[in-house]
Amino acid sequence: MTTAKDIMHRGTRWIPRHETLASAAQMMRDHGVGALPISDPDNGDRMCGIITDRDIVVKCVAEGRDPARMTCGDIAEGTPRWVDAAADISEVLREMEDHQIRRVPVIENKRAVGMISEADMARHLSEDKLAEFVQRVYAG
Repeated sequence: MTTAKDIMHRGTRWIPRHETLASAAQMMRDHGVGALPISDPDNGDRMCGIITDRDIVVKCVAEGRDPARMTCGDIAEGTPRWVDAAADISEVLREMEDHQIRRVPVIENKRAVGMISEADMARHLSEDKLAEFVQRVYAG
């Protein structure tokens, strides 16, 4: 059985909700990633969202707002989705498809241990499953 831990990108970095979008963008650049889980230091460092490079552009820059003043918490929306490190790849696939998400954090013992992206999934799916995944995630 292939698990989330088997296919994830290891070493996920978190960013606290009070950090600016400019700091998030710099962290993404420095680590070569396009998404960061957002932690809430006031709530035991629990994950309270995910911020993507696209979020910064669309929800801040394109709106004429200042990324040096706007925080990650300002644009964190909804309930963050995640998968357990022991989850089977089919569970990961279902989570990403059902919620039309392209990246999902992997949690083990209440800590983020990695991130699974659509590219990680593509490397581990048959052509048929990959085509179905792409259609379901990008359909919305």
